[in-house]
Amino acid sequence: MTDAATSIHTLANGVRVVALRLPHLASASVSVFVRTGSLHETRRNNGISHVVEHMAFKGTHGRDCQQINLDAERLGAEVNAHTDKDHTAYHMRGLAKDAGRFVHMLADIVRNGTYPDAELERERQVILQELAEDEDDPVSTAYKLFDHHCFGSHAMALPVIGARRVIETLKRDELLAYVGRQYTGANVVVGAAGSMDVDELVATAEQAFGSMPAGHPNAVPPAPHIGGASARRQTGASQTHVVLGFPIPALAEPHHASLMAAAVFGEGMSSPLMDEIRERRGLAYYASCSADVYEPCGQFIVEASMAPEHVDEFFGAVSQLLAAQAERIDPVALQRARSQLIVREVLDQERPQRQLERAVLDLMALGRVRTPAERAAALDAVGADEVRQAFAQLLARPPALALAGRVRPGALDRAREALAAQRIGG
Repeated sequence: MTDAATSIHTLANGVRVVALRLPHLASASVSVFVRTGSLHETRRNNGISHVVEHMAFKGTHGRDCQQINLDAERLGAEVNAHTDKDHTAYHMRGLAKDAGRFVHMLADIVRNGTYPDAELERERQVILQELAEDEDDPVSTAYKLFDHHCFGSHAMALPVIGARRVIETLKRDELLAYVGRQYTGANVVVGAAGSMDVDELVATAEQAFGSMPAGHPNAVPPAPHIGGASARRQTGASQTHVVLGFPIPALAEPHHASLMAAAVFGEGMSSPLMDEIRERRGLAYYASCSADVYEPCGQFIVEASMAPEHVDEFFGAVSQLLAAQAERIDPVALQRARSQLIVREVLDQERPQRQLERAVLDLMALGRVRTPAERAAALDAVGADEVRQAFAQLLARPPALALAGRVRPGALDRAREALAAQRIGG
């Protein structure tokens, strides 16, 4: 038990059941999370988690693809799934009274997939079209380059969508073997958020998942930050897309100062990033800053799209802005950032699916679920000097940098020089 509204139960085979009791809702969001994603792949099978997620809906031992869709829609329910670096998740959302049925229907999809050869060939073409669109996108291209420079040969560098050569050649037997290896009790969390009877939910999860093999946790080693830079020109692109990043602490480490630093730097139109880059200089329509925190690592990321002729000025300005934060944190900027993060926490509490995902990812990475009060207190405790030190630590490490789209000759070298001029201890 973590708070009055959240309960956690563990079945004998290691499957965990997380219930977020929200009695004011007439709906229920039910998800099955599996601790497997591109982070648990190798270059030889990169993309298999994503293919499995697609194929899980293509038929089970008792239902074909059409019946799976019809069964959900007869209840008025939404059914969906997604794959990320650290997990795969299957979702249903509908009336609270149907929560138990959702658990059984998702269990059928997760546990009883048949992955028919004919369906695999059809879905392979769909995924290859998705990949082609991804390869044409300068944003996706920049992030792939960026992740490579962050993590090198570590699996954190592998794209979720996968590699073309893998998708083109994957066989049914490989999918079945992967599911048998990765989809085990130690790596499955059944989650529900809404107005439901918790004891009934746990009993239903026991019926649906209690016989799943226990297996072993799909653990991954920490992802060390490497640093580096590259650019890729893409025909037809009119803008340059930039992704710049530095390492920050992982989820189990003290990381709240880094969250605050990202909010100070780029949250909202009055932040230094947006005020200087967009409002005062007009260098980019789109720019953002985020702190992405995972189990094996964290990333402080600055992202922007701009006309190629603005790239040099952009890097000059951003490097100076980062250096200024390492010298002093404006108290008003810190107050703004703190308020924005705390309000974001409150808004997340009003989104059941978001609450559920955060609780499950906490459980997978930390072995517990942080309460809203704990999250807010951790943010509230971050002071100006901690944030300033977070910026100083960023600038003491080699950045990872990627440019994609319409890239001018020499732009990458000039960006490196601008960043190196502000590096601390380098």
